[in-house]
Amino acid sequence: MSRKNHAPARQVMVLYTGGTIGMQASENGLAPASGFEARMAEQLAALPEMVVPQWSFREMSPLIDSANMTPAYWQRLREAVVDAIEAQGCDAVLILHGTDTLAYSAAAMSFQLLGLNAPVVFTGSMLPAGVSDSDAWENVNGALQALGQGLAAGVHLYFHGELLEPTRCAKIRSFGRNPFAALNRARGGEAASALPAALDYRQPKQLANVAVLPLFPGIGAAQLDGLIDSGIQGLVLECFGNGTGPSDNADFLASLQRAHQKGIVVVAITQCHEGGVELDVYEAGSRLRGVGVLSGGGMTREAAFGKLHALLGAGLDGNEVRRLVELDVCGELR
Repeated sequence: MSRKNHAPARQVMVLYTGGTIGMQASENGLAPASGFEARMAEQLAALPEMVVPQWSFREMSPLIDSANMTPAYWQRLREAVVDAIEAQGCDAVLILHGTDTLAYSAAAMSFQLLGLNAPVVFTGSMLPAGVSDSDAWENVNGALQALGQGLAAGVHLYFHGELLEPTRCAKIRSFGRNPFAALNRARGGEAASALPAALDYRQPKQLANVAVLPLFPGIGAAQLDGLIDSGIQGLVLECFGNGTGPSDNADFLASLQRAHQKGIVVVAITQCHEGGVELDVYEAGSRLRGVGVLSGGGMTREAAFGKLHALLGAGLDGNEVRRLVELDVCGELR
């Protein structure tokens, strides 16, 4: 991602959500801990030659292991970002987050903060700050320096010296210093010419109920019906290859048809690490399209999940939600 021709950040709000980066030992193992602001200030004071923007600090409540992240927490995070920019006078935000769901949160916030004229950077670490060979300060300091050099408005993911597009990447490793990678997903989706005012970052969003269902050999209508009847509004359907599923299973197709009739937005993405969905290539895919399933193109699971939360949470008309699913909103398809 280019850093050229963007104003350097002068005042950064650091939002600390918890995660491995600030964890300390407890009776039951590593757990989120307060006091990270002082530790961060101390290590920066020991590096007077390093130039970073001025920063302030806010500890989110509760501090969590990112395995406990929820869409409700995303809403509080969005409000904290808006408050930092519009009320606290900051021109950038750095979010410290656990790595397990960092890609989900960064993708979701890309859609929750549409229109925000400031950069927001997510980072974290694989080992807690202060332990041997930790990557914590490397990532915190690197993210601050990137902001100080100037980043485009919008959401970024910074890790191990690399800036990634949140709607195009995922956590692919549970070890090492470089757990995130850009996925080689299909591009070329048509861009939305204009976005509804309801998607603007200033507009509050309602909580949406979205699920993810990976297809597997032998999946039947019973598993799908359980989700349909649970009250979901949207479903990310992880299909085989470029968008195929059990198209010879009449009951399964009937369940998808019922989901469509109930107003549930079903989006097909691929289980593959590379490529994307083209529902009209194979009969097994076109039959999914025929019962109301939408194409997610090259969207990642994280991007599709976050996009549905934003579109459904904005209270848009069902037809408008379905239209925007297949258009590029913030780089998820292009």
